[in-house]
Amino acid sequence: MKQVYVSFASDIIHGGHMNIIKKAAALGEVTAGLMTDEVVLSYFRRPVLSFESRVEIMENIKGISHVIPQKTLSYRDVIRERKPDIVVHGDDWKTGMMKPIREEVIALLAEYGGELVEYPYTYKEEYDRLERKQIEQLSIPDLRRGQLRSLLKIKKTVRIMEAHSGITGLIVEKTCVLKDQKAYQFDGMWVSSLCDSTAKGKPDIELVDMTSRFRTIDDIMEVTSKPIILDGDTGGLIEHFVYNIRTMERIGVSAVIIEDKTGLKKNSLFGVEVEQTQDTIENFCAKIHAGKAALQTNEFMLIARIESLILEKGIEDALRRAFAYVKAGADGIMIHSRKKDPGEIFEFCEKFREKDQTTPLVVVPTSFHAVTEEEFEARGVNIVIYANQLTRSGFPAMKKTAETILLHHRAKEADEMCMSISEILQLIPEEKM
Repeated sequence: MKQVYVSFASDIIHGGHMNIIKKAAALGEVTAGLMTDEVVLSYFRRPVLSFESRVEIMENIKGISHVIPQKTLSYRDVIRERKPDIVVHGDDWKTGMMKPIREEVIALLAEYGGELVEYPYTYKEEYDRLERKQIEQLSIPDLRRGQLRSLLKIKKTVRIMEAHSGITGLIVEKTCVLKDQKAYQFDGMWVSSLCDSTAKGKPDIELVDMTSRFRTIDDIMEVTSKPIILDGDTGGLIEHFVYNIRTMERIGVSAVIIEDKTGLKKNSLFGVEVEQTQDTIENFCAKIHAGKAALQTNEFMLIARIESLILEKGIEDALRRAFAYVKAGADGIMIHSRKKDPGEIFEFCEKFREKDQTTPLVVVPTSFHAVTEEEFEARGVNIVIYANQLTRSGFPAMKKTAETILLHHRAKEADEMCMSISEILQLIPEEKM
């Protein structure tokens, strides 16, 4: 019998999939390649079912003889290792992001005379409804809350982008690129006090209260499904922090990051140019302990942000604080610096990892922006947060558009700087997910 290979990603098996399997089985012995959780995450969404559960489902479908893991979006490794006579796929990948993957499959099969067989993609409104239901499930607070912890088990380094509104949340949710036959997308959202305040035209001094911050989160959550990390500034008074962290947990936020400073909030990138006071280790540990004690689940993460390098107190002070905060119950450590040279960040990560190999490390490469995610991963960093890039890129574009209209007394010259209304509407779901 001819050897037939079919690849699957989703944990939804509907009539369209069954139709493809039936047609593939008529061509020969079918091996189903099941994409791993990490591969699916790179271009789609986190599967609701575990990889093991998806394998079990596939193994019990009539017409499938073997199930193997597909560890990359590219078919290259599978085709070169197994040399299937036929690869079967729907014709929906002739355009769009998967087109280069299809072209690679054709080239690889041509090397030994293999064949690509494509069948018309089965579209039914009920299949779309099934997918929307899965996304709705991921959006439920009780499921969404634990997504960050799940991601950290699947991926070595999680990629987070800031969002400060529903539309920026949709950009983070849906943006995906293909490079070198690999897909890349953001894993979650950072709701920053700086960006939230800026969007409201107010200074970043904790002037925007937590109730308003929660409204921003609700706007984002209503149209997205990915995990949210909240910038909690200093956390405020312990009595207030205990109340707020319960609310964060209840509404489905995955993590909060609080910094070990006291007094009126000043942006960390000012460093010692403005007066900033670091909390004592004892006081901040008490805040961490109180926050953790207030939580009702093991899913929510409280991450401690260390300001020692910002305030030029050195690596040893930062490390002493890090180990104390972990002992007090912190679920992760964020280390920050305003230097363009990443040397002190690298040194901190390496020394921290010598003693602690498991606690997640977080960085925000605003100043040291030349460092790649791969370089961070090599030093044990688990979460990379792009904390303000959408805000910083959006306002200059809007300012230039406004100036262009004023200069020309019309909108024609500004059109080339604008996304079309139809593209914007494609981002926005027609009905609530």
